[in-house]
Amino acid sequence: MSDANDRLMLSLVVEPGDPRVVSAMRERGGAGAVLDALRADPDDWPGPWRHGVEDVEQRAENALSRAREEGLRWVTPGHREWPEQLSGLDEVESAAGAGGAPLGLWCRGPGDVRLLTEHAVAVVGARDCTTYGAETAGDIAAAAATSGFTVVSGAAFGIDASAHRGGLAVGDPGIAVLACGADLDYPRAHASLLARIAEHGTVVSEYPPGCPAARARFLARNRVIAALADGLVVVEAAHRSGSLNTLHWADRLGRTTMAVPGPITSAQSQGTHDAVRSGKAVLVGSGADVVAELVGFHGRVADVRMASFDPVADAVLAELQEPGPRRAAEIARGLRIGTVHAVRALERLRSAGQAEERDGGWQRTTASPPDT
Repeated sequence: MSDANDRLMLSLVVEPGDPRVVSAMRERGGAGAVLDALRADPDDWPGPWRHGVEDVEQRAENALSRAREEGLRWVTPGHREWPEQLSGLDEVESAAGAGGAPLGLWCRGPGDVRLLTEHAVAVVGARDCTTYGAETAGDIAAAAATSGFTVVSGAAFGIDASAHRGGLAVGDPGIAVLACGADLDYPRAHASLLARIAEHGTVVSEYPPGCPAARARFLARNRVIAALADGLVVVEAAHRSGSLNTLHWADRLGRTTMAVPGPITSAQSQGTHDAVRSGKAVLVGSGADVVAELVGFHGRVADVRMASFDPVADAVLAELQEPGPRRAAEIARGLRIGTVHAVRALERLRSAGQAEERDGGWQRTTASPPDT
């Protein structure tokens, strides 16, 4: 049986995000070995795991059947679409009862998760946000998306939804990370928003199809949001906020962590102020500030001549091998990325002297790239 199937079954046995899974897989040698050990010596394992393994084969078949009906796919390490940066979650300590990299991701929508997250920023914040916070989140997301960054958030009310809409407004399909099955519209009021994201981007979850949301699952979901992005910006958060939990994960993973200030009298901004004051986040006041922090951190957006640092541009350049000009939208469809990301990659390739615009499309340049 393949590792992908073993991981699928183990994800149905354990609660995704259970930090004990990491050590169990390391000690036993993988998901399949853990399942074998559970069947052989069930009394040596936690009670929920023992009960979960009893009919796991049938439940796995049911999950795959529902996934086919709902248009979901199961992506695991080793798959060409797997975002390798998730592995960093195995190297940091657990928090709030969650930890470790996902066993896999259920994905809804045509977007290629690995390519979309090569340049990504997470924008999160209060559900009960102010008008100021909603407008700021949308502006930051739009500015980041225009600069070629995929917007990642959790599709919740408030800041999350404003960030997704800001990215969509400039053509970025984005990624929504859910704390329930990827086939579910949660919250229900955001069904149309999730449908727009799934049209060209991706809705992802480590929870199986049909799995309902739960409070602990939101805390576990936060680590995935943080791990998928190059950096994270919090727009409004109270003293005790799930958004600060996401910021905590981003900080421990070594991501760029940013926070937007608000009025000193605003309860919704006390958490962001605390994060800045404690040194957990850099103060940012605009989308331009966010992009400057992201580019300054990894320095790879503008330099496609160092090919290993820009897989998106590499993939776009490979699409230009065919004779004749190709349109950006056609390239984007072929790679399953947003058109805005294809256009930005083409612009970076043009700056590096590797592509040129001609006859309404793009093709490889016949001139030599400029000297570095």
